[in-house]
Amino acid sequence: MKNTPLTEKHIALGAKMAPFAGYNMPISYTGIQEEHHTVRDKVGVFDVSHMGEFIVRGKQALELIQHITTNDASKLGIGQAQYSALPNEHGGIIDDLLVYRLPEDNCADGERAYMLVVNASNIEKDWNWVNAHLEPNAEFIRGFDTKVINISDQTSLIAVQGPKALQTLQPLTGIDLSRIKYYNFAKGKFAGFDNVLISATGYTGAGGFEIYVDNKQAAAIWDAVFEAGKTLGIAPIGLGARDTLRLEMGFCLYGNDIDDTTSPMEAGLGWITKLGKPSFIGKSIFEAQKAAGLSRKLVGFILEDRRIPRHDYAILDAQGQNIGKVTSGSQSPTLGKPIGMGYVQTAYASPGSEIFISIGGKSLAATVVKLPFLQQS
Repeated sequence: MKNTPLTEKHIALGAKMAPFAGYNMPISYTGIQEEHHTVRDKVGVFDVSHMGEFIVRGKQALELIQHITTNDASKLGIGQAQYSALPNEHGGIIDDLLVYRLPEDNCADGERAYMLVVNASNIEKDWNWVNAHLEPNAEFIRGFDTKVINISDQTSLIAVQGPKALQTLQPLTGIDLSRIKYYNFAKGKFAGFDNVLISATGYTGAGGFEIYVDNKQAAAIWDAVFEAGKTLGIAPIGLGARDTLRLEMGFCLYGNDIDDTTSPMEAGLGWITKLGKPSFIGKSIFEAQKAAGLSRKLVGFILEDRRIPRHDYAILDAQGQNIGKVTSGSQSPTLGKPIGMGYVQTAYASPGSEIFISIGGKSLAATVVKLPFLQQS
């Protein structure tokens, strides 16, 4: 099991530690509910250094990314990022990821530079997949004039989330953080360190920033952030609250809501599946799904009972027939109700549809709602 450069910080803070994606990670400090509300109301700090980062650089870097991802990376200007997915040949999702258009282009040589940010549990799988598509194949006879560099083991990632994140971080940098729009980023000096990448692609729905730094700088930057936010109610936040925060926003978790067998079209990710761009892996499958219609869709639901819907619980219709399964579920700290996501037959996917969750031998009524859940408050 791996440690991040901040593991000793978490232990010293009394975090409950547990294995996650091969890393020793903090699950909670003072409790998931309290940490959740800290992020929604104040400012919280996550260590997400277990995430993977690949640099893609070369004359055909864009062509490679266009071929292996669903979104249209040609729309990215320097300083912009986008949410995307790596599809497989069967229409499933190898991983969901972020694509950053970096400023380190080499204009003289015609090179472009990007960064792919992938899930911790998929680093090796994604690395092998990306590199396999660098080689010549039936469509790209000469392969791609591009190199890919895995910087995951040298890179730490600290996410500072919540309505007071800007107030916390601005004194630490000359970058005007208020000018970094959603899914944009800037690079510059932060907490005394040069060339720090600061983005706004938050996974919590509470606003904030993500700080990409060299491992050697991580502990000092962690300390600087906490010092800057000490009068604002800043607190460390574990992966437990990260999960409840993302679920309230209806954001998919790889391995739960999406995987190698789920189509991005089924998962409500048609908006990052750009069928208008040139050929990419899985495109013909997604076109066929759009034309024929989907047999199932990922939906959000609110449970009327107080019990929590768990991953893989059966979803039933009023007659008790199986119509799908739960992929994620939790008590929503903000709404005070059990919420979940799951795949159901398309006939039951419209907001307002009544479904039933099989829990402990009982069928508990739930209502399909429009995502994100916080719209329902």
